[in-house]
Amino acid sequence: MSAGTVVLWRHGRTAYNAAMRLQGQVDIPLDEVGHRQAATAAAALSATVGVDGIVVSDLGRARETAAHLASRTGREAVVDHRLRERAFGEWEGLTGEEISADWAEQFDVWRSGGDPQGVGAETRAQVSERMVAAIEEHAAALEPTQTLVAVSHGAAITLALTGMLGLGLQWRGIAGLTNAHWAELRRNPPGVEPGWRLFGHDLGPSTSIADWNAGTALGAIAAPDRGAGREVPA
Repeated sequence: MSAGTVVLWRHGRTAYNAAMRLQGQVDIPLDEVGHRQAATAAAALSATVGVDGIVVSDLGRARETAAHLASRTGREAVVDHRLRERAFGEWEGLTGEEISADWAEQFDVWRSGGDPQGVGAETRAQVSERMVAAIEEHAAALEPTQTLVAVSHGAAITLALTGMLGLGLQWRGIAGLTNAHWAELRRNPPGVEPGWRLFGHDLGPSTSIADWNAGTALGAIAAPDRGAGREVPA
């Protein structure tokens, strides 16, 4: 058995997101806007899909985001460290400009979809493998009519998507999720490959992404936007 629907939900904004700093596994909390994003998105998400299970990264920003959904739905959020963000080693906490200044060659490899060497970063394959294993394991505890929400991080979710959709890890055709937005996958029929299909991407409350990122439109948002995805910085 397995959940028929899996929702991959990115955490709300942090101070590092606002400053365009690479977070990786730095355990930084949501900022005030991030909490408002998470609360608003939790209302939209719970109105869009039935939430039958919640699994969450052990990092604080994801757990704080999941708490808003758990409070609204009455579902306990189960912590699984395999859903944490990709480790970026020496780059964590730095801006793109700072990384490119000191690691120009490795930075080019990373931006082109490769695995930078010598900086202590996890490989794409390692992250995809642990993410998919965790999601499949928790989904297996639910019924085909039920939905699992996995609360995680930008790079980790993108790599989970490529793994679950049977895409190559170097494929760059999926944009990263906006803070507190989600992707929805549905189980394909038995014998159909890949096992999952993408039903919607970068879903979230309907507003401009500029206003959402700045927190200027929060509190006056209602129905979720089920339109096309939006490009956001890595």
